[in-house]
Amino acid sequence: MTEPRLVTSLWVAAQIRVCDLNLMPAVVRRKGDGDAGAVILKLNRLDGTALVLAQTRDAEGRRAWMQATGAIPVPDAEAETYIARAIGRDPDLWVVEIEDRHGRYAPDGRIL
Repeated sequence: MTEPRLVTSLWVAAQIRVCDLNLMPAVVRRKGDGDAGAVILKLNRLDGTALVLAQTRDAEGRRAWMQATGAIPVPDAEAETYIARAIGRDPDLWVVEIEDRHGRYAPDGRIL
């Protein structure tokens, strides 16, 4: 069974609130389509590196996250290059950046 559809803009706002409650600064760097835009999360480690997670769906249609730049943090410039290419492919894309020095952020779906 698939999960209920949540409007992207509301989901993004909820994630910003979750981060705020957990004292992790987060900002919407780019607004995409409010109803159906995909989301990229940049988890900024504040040491010159970052992880990038790209929203996807698993085989059952549930929200999941792909480790877009790999399982370990990459240099910030590499993360930014990935994000720029993704925006070029999808003009409806949202980009949310979270300051996550200690790797505490837990996305709301499986990491594939």
